Amino acid sequence: MSIPYISFINILKNAKSILENPLPFHKKNFKKYGDTFGAKLGFGNSILFTKDNGLVNHILKTNHRNYYKSPIQSKQLAKYIGNGLLTSNGEYWLKQRRLIQPAFYKKKLEGVKAIINTVIEKELADLPTNTKIDLRPIMSNLAFKVVGQSLFNYGEDEKAIARLQEITEQVQVAVIKEIRQTYKYWWFLINGHISETKKLASEARSILQSLIEKRQASSKNHDDLLDLLLHSKYDDGSHMTMDQLIDEILILFVAGHETTANALSFGIMLLSQNKTAQQQLFKEIETINFEKLSIMDSFKTCTYTKQCIDETMRLYPPAYFSDRIAIEDDVFNNNNYKKGSTFLISFYELHRNPNVWESPEIYNPNRFGDAITKEQLTNYFPFGAGPRMCVGSNFALYEMIVVFGKLLKQYAVTPEFETIHIKPLITLQPKNAWVSLKKRCL
Repeated sequence: MSIPYISFINILKNAKSILENPLPFHKKNFKKYGDTFGAKLGFGNSILFTKDNGLVNHILKTNHRNYYKSPIQSKQLAKYIGNGLLTSNGEYWLKQRRLIQPAFYKKKLEGVKAIINTVIEKELADLPTNTKIDLRPIMSNLAFKVVGQSLFNYGEDEKAIARLQEITEQVQVAVIKEIRQTYKYWWFLINGHISETKKLASEARSILQSLIEKRQASSKNHDDLLDLLLHSKYDDGSHMTMDQLIDEILILFVAGHETTANALSFGIMLLSQNKTAQQQLFKEIETINFEKLSIMDSFKTCTYTKQCIDETMRLYPPAYFSDRIAIEDDVFNNNNYKKGSTFLISFYELHRNPNVWESPEIYNPNRFGDAITKEQLTNYFPFGAGPRMCVGSNFALYEMIVVFGKLLKQYAVTPEFETIHIKPLITLQPKNAWVSLKKRCL
């Protein structure tokens, strides 16, 4: 079975619209060519786009050892945020995963539960009411502070953390330009785009090194994620080097705050449009005290809240695509894929497959209740899949449950927009997260 390809000329013709938002281009070509198609990128390069569930599960799960993160992440992104879990491959990735994963088990996260709740409580207190507000910066600040406090439990270092947030957002915009316009690499090199972004990344590393050195010189136990990472040991008894620590912490900041901020913004927007769902969620969390409830019990108790989160991430997955490169020849479903074949996996399209999800464009948290099918679960990738599934998924889910709970307990939310518009960068952001809040009388 031959795979259809889009010409490089076609890509150039659509370059401007692809840079602004590639999803309509993906949708149009999936509809025209089927679940997998290719695109020529010039200079002999090409990429395969897929929303074929069988192929996706083959790449991410069944034959995952044959598929590495592509140079889009392992080189283009890594040159700015380092060689951490998100960007590394092979034995090094496995070694880091085994070291870091235990810090994010539910039981281990109990140590930072109080920090998470305190930050969220503070950020949601006294939000503007009875006026139009933009959720996205509010959720971005909240999520960044949750990650920052959970990592560093800082007090006097708020300016440093705020600067890290600025740099993270600027680097993301720069990286997405490079990823979507690979044919302009030499121009980005000549015009200073790459060197300027590298300067920002270097500044971020310096800030983190200063914070880590300050902690290493301290004899206090701070009960945060940095303590866990500093005390984690490899099989030979050694610890991470300074560069390794910085790489992993940068990844946690970039991936840990951005994706959560987007999911929270989309989730609250959807609830603002759906008063029945909003009221049902409020009834569930009305009497819950998150400070007293363990993380495990929060997951068990807040079932409808979790369904609202799941449905949000189905419609608007923050990590709306992923990429892989075949390190050896492979065969799947009578198609031969040569070593070096690069795949872009569209989770956004998989989550909206009408053959799997009834009325896929409709927000319906109940679809994640008891009636959820095995087929639907195998077509659902909110945190990726397989061995490279997001290490911080428990952390993110708990944070979202608490934010939904504490926000809806205090405020009723009304939309100040007609339709949700999206802004696909490295992650999927909302463009118009305008709502108004009304204080609840409790």
